[in-house]
Amino acid sequence: MAEAVFAIPGDLKSATGGYAYDRRVIESLPDFGVSVSVLPLPDAFPNPTPADLAETHHLIESKPRDAVLLADGLAFGAFNEDLLNALQGRVIALVHHPLFLETGLPHARKVELKATEERALCRANHIVVTSRVTKRILVDNMGISTEKITVAEPGTDPAQRATGTGAPLQILSVGTVLPRKGYHLLVEALAPLKHLDWRLTIAGALDRHAEAVATLREAVRANGLDDRVTLAGKVVPATLERYYESADLFVSASLFEGYGMVLAEAMARGLPMVIAAGGAAAETAGDAAALHVEAGNVLALTTALERALTDKKLRDRLADAAWEAGRTLPTWHETARRIAAVILGLRS
Repeated sequence: MAEAVFAIPGDLKSATGGYAYDRRVIESLPDFGVSVSVLPLPDAFPNPTPADLAETHHLIESKPRDAVLLADGLAFGAFNEDLLNALQGRVIALVHHPLFLETGLPHARKVELKATEERALCRANHIVVTSRVTKRILVDNMGISTEKITVAEPGTDPAQRATGTGAPLQILSVGTVLPRKGYHLLVEALAPLKHLDWRLTIAGALDRHAEAVATLREAVRANGLDDRVTLAGKVVPATLERYYESADLFVSASLFEGYGMVLAEAMARGLPMVIAAGGAAAETAGDAAALHVEAGNVLALTTALERALTDKKLRDRLADAAWEAGRTLPTWHETARRIAAVILGLRS
């Protein structure tokens, strides 16, 4: 059995799509002849201190020499030159989405991250990305060879079709509250629609970005929507399943998605969707299953939400298309198979 060491920064149990992806891959790789161990890295990445980089250097040097290093891009893209030069053996980078495209970064930091990530990805023997869009970004904007990249889209578990609620119409949005998720824009887009009977639930961790949470809470308060919007925080899987089951409309206002796992989860349940087409979101949720709007365009989002909330035939048509598309989504078995093939050297 081949041996791989998966270097992951922070808490692997964190409730984000990236960490969920990592967990599912770790569970499934042994089925394809790959024994994988987790190497926890400092949680400061992608903004490590010199002490964090020194600790990372020591940790990676401790891995077995024959083991393939699979490095989560949240850390790998911020490795400095000394650390990259010290790497031994085969190195595979896993890029969920490019670090420099994170929302809210100062321009100077974006430039710095782009440079460090390009240098790191050039050092990697191979790169796994979670969407075709991310592959295009690496090829077109970072000069990475297309032959060096394998796409391994996230898997989606089968699910029962949602039945919805209907009165009031339940709107669901899922994901950690971060600037990139655009939740405050969603609240602003819903504010002119108070004449319609709806409720919004945002299910996502509230402890990852205090400023984004404060901005969201202020948007709710300033628009007088305290009785319409529920910030559920991080919820257990059974509770999230109930939210999906009772939802009438799924909405994502995210400014950028490397794939959009929650979009796939909504499709697997046959939910009609309104989405901001940022990053890979537009490809993940096709035109038939969702109303697409320009990311960051609040007026367009309001218009799309009003259409979806007032036109049941439209919602039914979107829901049917989402349900059909959900039957064709990749499985976690396929995701792990693709990554195992890279680790085993079956793809160069």
